Amino acid sequence: MTKEYTPPTVWTMDNENGGKWASINRPDSGARHQQALPQGQHPLQLHSLATPNGQKVTILLEELLAAGVSQAEYDAYIINIGEGEQFSSGFVAINPNSKIPALLDNSGDKPIRVFESGSILLYLAEKFGHFIPTDLAAKTEMMNWLFWLQGSAPYLGGGFGHFYAYAPEKFEYPINRFTMEAKRQLDVLDKQLAQHEFIAGDEYTIADMAIWPWYGNLVLGHLYNAATFLDVASYKHVVRWANTIANRPAVQRGQVVNRSWGEEWEQVPNRHSAKDIDVVLEKAKK
Repeated sequence: MTKEYTPPTVWTMDNENGGKWASINRPDSGARHQQALPQGQHPLQLHSLATPNGQKVTILLEELLAAGVSQAEYDAYIINIGEGEQFSSGFVAINPNSKIPALLDNSGDKPIRVFESGSILLYLAEKFGHFIPTDLAAKTEMMNWLFWLQGSAPYLGGGFGHFYAYAPEKFEYPINRFTMEAKRQLDVLDKQLAQHEFIAGDEYTIADMAIWPWYGNLVLGHLYNAATFLDVASYKHVVRWANTIANRPAVQRGQVVNRSWGEEWEQVPNRHSAKDIDVVLEKAKK
């Protein structure tokens, strides 16, 4: 760095910190404007965006539907985080932390709000009895990796991704620091997947659905344009696993929900039925 920063005695936000998300970043929480959320006909109401955290939930919902769980039908509404829609009063009522995804389950006597992607995955897997082991040892191993992801992904996204791809200036120290950690995490996954077909063993679980949108997309070249920089091809077991997951039809369906960028066959901003996805994916065949 060209100039050393001396922190003040008490930090205050005097100006925006720059970068892609500078206009929405503030040190306070809560609603910034009054706006109710839309509501569809299904009991499960998802408000999200097709970032890696958002993809986790839509992939699970599409996997549940593919497994014949008709009660997993859902409405999914896009939340434009660049425009600050996550700070509406309606969204904050579901998630006081103003982060996507957020889910409202209206199937019972009283609505249940579920926020944080890992919590939503556990809630849906346990509610419908799919993609979560019943054996204590197998379930514990799956939980180990689910919580590994929740603790590790911020270093990949908020650490490596921010300083490598989004920060207004590139500095050697933070890029080197978080590159080292991203590669260490990939090595952890590679060694685990050298011994098992899926993350937590031989069974496809919500641990795979949680980890794939981050590390699967990364090694497939779909995240931060950093595949060459990180030498992802050297993590051959992660690449094998990433391709296996990517070829699942439900994964292909789930990753386009709440997406409004890319090719037209990759965009389903709002989803209310299977047909919404079918129509869009058909465009890829033309």
